[in-house]
Amino acid sequence: MPCRLAISSMSLGRCYAGHSLADKLDAAQKYGYQGIELFHEDLADVAERLSCDSPSSFPGGGDSAAAQIAAARRILQMCRTRGLEVICLQPFLRYDGLLDRTEHERRLETLSLWIELAHELQTDTIQIPANFLPADQVTEDLGVIVADLRKVADIGARSTPPLRFAYESLCFSTRVDTWQRCWEVVQRVDRPSFGMCLDTFNIAGRIYADPAVASGKTPNAEEAVRQSISALVAQVDPKKLFYVQVVDAERLREPLVEGHAFYNAEQPPRMSWSRNCRLFYGEEEYGAYLPVKDIARALFQGLGFEGWVSLELFNRRMADEGAEVPEELARRGAISWGKLVKDMRLAVAAPPPWSPQYTLVYLFLQLQMLCCKLNRSSISINAQTTDDGHRLVAEIAVMTPGLPGVDVGDVYLHEGDVDAEQCITDNDACVR
Repeated sequence: MPCRLAISSMSLGRCYAGHSLADKLDAAQKYGYQGIELFHEDLADVAERLSCDSPSSFPGGGDSAAAQIAAARRILQMCRTRGLEVICLQPFLRYDGLLDRTEHERRLETLSLWIELAHELQTDTIQIPANFLPADQVTEDLGVIVADLRKVADIGARSTPPLRFAYESLCFSTRVDTWQRCWEVVQRVDRPSFGMCLDTFNIAGRIYADPAVASGKTPNAEEAVRQSISALVAQVDPKKLFYVQVVDAERLREPLVEGHAFYNAEQPPRMSWSRNCRLFYGEEEYGAYLPVKDIARALFQGLGFEGWVSLELFNRRMADEGAEVPEELARRGAISWGKLVKDMRLAVAAPPPWSPQYTLVYLFLQLQMLCCKLNRSSISINAQTTDDGHRLVAEIAVMTPGLPGVDVGDVYLHEGDVDAEQCITDNDACVR
């Protein structure tokens, strides 16, 4: 089975910032994605729009089951017209290990609706992140957590058609915050319909990164990663790995402590960092620093994983209101996918829509946009300066459909600066 490219729907812009699901799906289609993880927030937004358009049809409003089911049907149509699959509905939050058993029963009632939504979306998977409520709300008894998750697995298996559940440990989860603990839970649940989702960010975010310290790293970070990925390859059954998420994160300039812009007294530092600072694979120009390549190599080459690879980004850029956000993020993700396919030598269902071709370095410039003509087709690419403001690195990505080779790489500066000249390795391409 080849690897296939997906992305979380909210990773292309938050609906509360004005980014409609239709716009995000358009961007996903344009940049070659084949599937989406549907974030329930986006489904709820579509439901609210439907209820506003036809209030008499949905007297209970956008929160009603009827509106959400109608939204799921609409989303399936939207995806089909764009050649996209819904690979899962996520995240089924705050369920496992609740000390409040009345709330536990309420969550099971909600699950019944989620199962119906999944059926309407024609997906076979619901994702459950390990609970990250405060410690006084979540049991320390792993047996209770296992029993709770076994219950949902059995409910899903009895549905028609049957559903699977992908359990994910988050680097800030309360009780299950490592892949080892997650794997232990999956083994103890012991149901064919219950597996795991592994996320390179959440693996590295727990054992390698510490955003609350100046170095951004845990003590003995490199050795911890080496031991962890060695154990992962030795222990995990890839058949229980339902899909993977591959993203990185930025190293902060200052520790994430009180006074930091991302500090939230009600959240662990890793949670605040996770929600603001994730990056796509290979985005070192934005400050990516996690050992994602090593972890990805363990997943793809060590375990031999094949299947859906999702880019689950959480970044403050998603909350910006500019209309350009969905396309910008879709493009960045597609570029990162091209890097991942190349680095991991992945067998893929379709060639990456964007492949990195050149890296160009300019000195003593502080420009934000380059224009590029490739085979007589113009594209625009964003450029980023490093911290000192004197070094500009621009990576040109070439869209492969219709561009089997690069005949001309004529790059020029918007500002009309003709003083910066540099040749690059291709004899038929130059920079002026």
